[in-house]
Amino acid sequence: MDLWDFIVQRWDRLLPEAALHASAVIQCTIIAAVAGVALGVAVYRSPAGSALATALTSAILTVPSFALLGLLIPVLGLGVPPTVVALVLYALLPIVRNTIVGLSGVDSAITDAARGIGMNRLRVLTRVELRLAWPAILTGIRVSTQLLMGIAAIAAYAKGPGLGTEIFSGLARAGSANATNQALAGTLGIVVLALLVDGVFVLVGRLTVSRGIRD
Repeated sequence: MDLWDFIVQRWDRLLPEAALHASAVIQCTIIAAVAGVALGVAVYRSPAGSALATALTSAILTVPSFALLGLLIPVLGLGVPPTVVALVLYALLPIVRNTIVGLSGVDSAITDAARGIGMNRLRVLTRVELRLAWPAILTGIRVSTQLLMGIAAIAAYAKGPGLGTEIFSGLARAGSANATNQALAGTLGIVVLALLVDGVFVLVGRLTVSRGIRD
């Protein structure tokens, strides 16, 4: 059986797995975005705090996926909990770093002018700084999402949801009928999802970043 026939015959199984894969990645990216932006906002004015936050999130990203999941399974069990924790942790670095870079790059003359017209610190942050830093933050979120698309496949090791199940099952049956097709179907599904989600980010960027900042 060729790959296309295999995909057609297993479409009713591959489609729900693809939906679960995309859902897990998107939800974990949202959680990481909230936490990462909050952390970036908290430390961007402090060089030492920024360096520490970047170093810690960088250190997390260097931990092999299998090792991290293996450490989480005894504590959180199998399934969704270790998958969510691992994906959120891996997504933090690009978001935190880009938040710090974006906020640090806002021209001080702009923030001084905002204070000069009576804006308090919170309003300057939310209505001026974060808006100007948004392109950089969005890029960090976009990078994290693409990163998680691949890492989420490893979550099948912890019985997590998604297309990683197809890849692991195919590799486990290497040499048997359609084993390669099964692994390829899962891999290609992740690639297609990554491209589709990246296209959505391009659209979001065009809709949320003003033309003046974009240019």
